[in-house]
Amino acid sequence: MAASDEVRATTPAEDAAMLRALELAARGPVRGPNPRVGCVLLTRDGRTIGEGWHRGAGTAHAEVAALGDARAAGHDVRGATAVVTLEPCDHTGRTGPCTHALLAAGVARVVHAVDDPDPAAGGGARRLRAAGVDVVGGVRRAEGEALLETWLHAVRSGRPWVTLKTATSLDGRVAAADGTSRWITSTEARADAHRTRAVVDAVVVGTGTVLADDPALTVRHGADAARPTEGRADQGGADQGGAEDDAGQGAVAPAPLRVVVGHRAVPDGARLHGPGGELVHLRTHDVDAVLAELAARGVRHVLVEGGPTLASAFLRAGVVDELHAYVAPVLLGAGPIAVGDLGVTTLADAPRWSVRTTRQVGPDVLVVARPARPAPSTRPTREVPPSLSPGAVTPPGDPVPPEPASEA
Repeated sequence: MAASDEVRATTPAEDAAMLRALELAARGPVRGPNPRVGCVLLTRDGRTIGEGWHRGAGTAHAEVAALGDARAAGHDVRGATAVVTLEPCDHTGRTGPCTHALLAAGVARVVHAVDDPDPAAGGGARRLRAAGVDVVGGVRRAEGEALLETWLHAVRSGRPWVTLKTATSLDGRVAAADGTSRWITSTEARADAHRTRAVVDAVVVGTGTVLADDPALTVRHGADAARPTEGRADQGGADQGGAEDDAGQGAVAPAPLRVVVGHRAVPDGARLHGPGGELVHLRTHDVDAVLAELAARGVRHVLVEGGPTLASAFLRAGVVDELHAYVAPVLLGAGPIAVGDLGVTTLADAPRWSVRTTRQVGPDVLVVARPARPAPSTRPTREVPPSLSPGAVTPPGDPVPPEPASEA
């Protein structure tokens, strides 16, 4: 057991400082490859002399920001205690190692909540201890892991956290028999969709959805990525089997990566070529290959908004970590259903889900659920070619079947 796995005695001031550091960390950007981290500096007698948080890739890490804050106020940081939500990093990326900054500043004690699982950045506690710094880990670990859930999952498993969003009628339909689907769910539900998009790194759809719905996959103005509601269970999204967009309504805010999966071309005039996040077309039907490519791009959280074909493929692959199912109070009686064949031949083999929350959104109901038993989603994503370029051969694995004609 690592030394940081055992929580030794901390002072009330340090515990209060950790709660404050968690608040500071939550101010950081939700999107991006880096974790949200907060730091509070205390004097030997427990007074706060500096605070900081990481503001995104390429900016000062929380520890360095807190040291700068203390120095700007004229405080001597020698002998101080750094209370930080994540183990200080010990590597050089766009910025230098936080361990070096803490040692150079003369910090005598470090209290952190969560051990850094990143093999490239971890080991900070070990280096600090070797230099004579008193290090205590695991303080408020549960709260720290809750804040970093998506990032920790991505680093530990080697693939992004996957949220699947569906929107159906009471009888599970995503469109009527004639293919019409706008709008099954309400305006309120569609507004929730943009709040979800605002906190993910990538939105994934299939080529069938692109050809049928011509989505833009942007984030509407007012969907604040920097201040998400508490926990993904209180966020939602709605689509009508495919991606949801209100064409021409509202200003376009900065958008996540827009990802199209499938071999068919994205039309030159498609709205995906317009303003919004970078467009990435992955010409493959392999779920693992898609997630590996996105992981290589630093994507930590994926929102799958495609239709039944794409939804079924991600579910069959066992990589869906959270399901957002919107149910509208309407009956269709016919038309495509939200999920296709999952390979279940008997009820005993059906995957069970644990409901996290239910919430009314306008006239609709949002059910947020997670797999009731561990899915094979924590296996490391296998290596794939550096780029899934047009015409690339589909890597072996769990293939996504071609999009049905109703989506083409």
